[in-house]
Amino acid sequence: MVSFSYSFFEEVFCMRMERLDPYTLSWEEGVFPLGGDALALGAFASVKPGWRVCDLGTGSGVLLLLLARRAENLRLTGVERDLLSARTARNNLEANGLAGEIVAGDLRAVPLPAGGFDLVISNPPYFPVGSGLSGGPARSEEFCSLEELCAAAGRLVKNGGRFALCHRPERLADVLCALRAHGLEPKRLKLTAQTPDHPPSLLLVSTSSKPSAKNT
Repeated sequence: MVSFSYSFFEEVFCMRMERLDPYTLSWEEGVFPLGGDALALGAFASVKPGWRVCDLGTGSGVLLLLLARRAENLRLTGVERDLLSARTARNNLEANGLAGEIVAGDLRAVPLPAGGFDLVISNPPYFPVGSGLSGGPARSEEFCSLEELCAAAGRLVKNGGRFALCHRPERLADVLCALRAHGLEPKRLKLTAQTPDHPPSLLLVSTSSKPSAKNT
């Protein structure tokens, strides 16, 4: 007779799962859940086979799975400060047979090579500290501001590489200014709404890096 501890059942039944053909995304309570913003960004970002991809603030690793189903042989890297989320992202890569590296640490000081990626992508915190708005801890800029995110992306993306992110439409000016300040030139922009009768609720931006602005 096989016996199981309470902690085993607790872990199994607290797990959420979503099918992202051909992959399966799993996450437990305490990890930021799958949302429409990530799905939209995963479809919007430009990606080609063999690219080196880095997801800043990867959470469960959902963006890595979404990109991997669009292009073969990607070299996947995720950066995540929350240890539970980092472990979840590693487990999702392994469970889906995908090779990759999940770095547990602060994206503002991550030990990854400058200019080492063809594509950097992020579904970042939306709300500045002290703004009076909050989407929960994972949506507050307490641990990483928009400026700091763009600085990290500008350092990591190669000359001519891409950075793609999603954000709130009302912060369009902030996003564009922060991108340009760190050598990232906006090339594509998309606003999406839940229905034609509603105002835009999501901003998607894709950039290329300026060779003259890159670190050497």
